[in-house]
Amino acid sequence: MRHRCRVHQLGKPADQRRALLRALATEVIRNGRITTTKTRAKAVRSEVEHMITLAKDGSLAARRRALGYLYDKQLVHALFEQASTRYGNRQGGYTRILRTVSRRGDNADMAIIELT
Repeated sequence: MRHRCRVHQLGKPADQRRALLRALATEVIRNGRITTTKTRAKAVRSEVEHMITLAKDGSLAARRRALGYLYDKQLVHALFEQASTRYGNRQGGYTRILRTVSRRGDNADMAIIELT
């Protein structure tokens, strides 16, 4: 049973799931938008929003936490430079998930996750 468990399992062990979410979050922040399955988009949304919240804080501890999570060091520095001007007056809701057509091979629900 998984009653009251709020973590998206994604059908993977914990280490693979963590690596997948780190990679997806890095690519969303780098490119601005990616196409993935709807379940993965919903799972990575909280990670991306947490990284932007850390970047808005701007402290050294927040920068170190972001460097420990995201895979690209220059991306973290660029995020911390731009986050206060781009998202300074917002209290959340930095990403948007748009549903697209189903995937041809296995009919999985696909979605686009993008930064707003």
